[in-house]
Amino acid sequence: MSEASYSKLDSAPIQATIERLQDRIRERFPSSGLSRVASELAAMAKLNESVVMELRRPMWWLRVSAFAAMLGLLGFVVWMALSILGAAETRRGSLGELLQAVDSGINEVIFLALAIFFLTSLETRFKRRKALRMLHRFRSLAHILDMHQLTKDPEYVLRDVQTTASSPARRLTRYELARYLEYCSELLALVSKLAALHAQDLQDAVVLEAVTDVESLTADLSRKVWQKITILDIAAGPTQR
Repeated sequence: MSEASYSKLDSAPIQATIERLQDRIRERFPSSGLSRVASELAAMAKLNESVVMELRRPMWWLRVSAFAAMLGLLGFVVWMALSILGAAETRRGSLGELLQAVDSGINEVIFLALAIFFLTSLETRFKRRKALRMLHRFRSLAHILDMHQLTKDPEYVLRDVQTTASSPARRLTRYELARYLEYCSELLALVSKLAALHAQDLQDAVVLEAVTDVESLTADLSRKVWQKITILDIAAGPTQR
């Protein structure tokens, strides 16, 4: 593997890690909700790879349009300058007419400059919208993962707890609960890595902020999960990895 590959995230290993984790969860917790979430993450990882590849490709039709507009602006500025110089040399028209022509030319230049700015920023806005749509799905999936670990309370496997008729069913052993929680943490970490792919090639402040939000969210949720794992380890000794 090349040296450069270690300094940049690659979607293929992330995809392979998600698929392997999906198999691990399915083998240990078949037909579980967490297994279905892992399957959804694997599908989202494939979609995310195609989205990231699309974001890396330049939108040439927009770039050509912006370049053509810039050439038009430059040509218009040159023509306006030559016209004003020619009018000044021949002393045609009054000073008021000359100033009016200058003012009209400046307005046209401002309009063309705004058009160029719009065209040059259009590609960024298109890509930003596509990236934010994907990042929103990752944020939603992170909250879904948090819901799956919400009722996984270590207290119920460490001692007898009086339940009620509305209490959720808790059938996991201490070891199974530790593995379940670790799987949740791994899935959250992989969600963060998929989001980080959008920050590598798309240098947009809005996208970078959204990626940071997803990374902060998954880190906070993972911290909650590891607090439960730590309780299990302290109360009953390290779990078998």
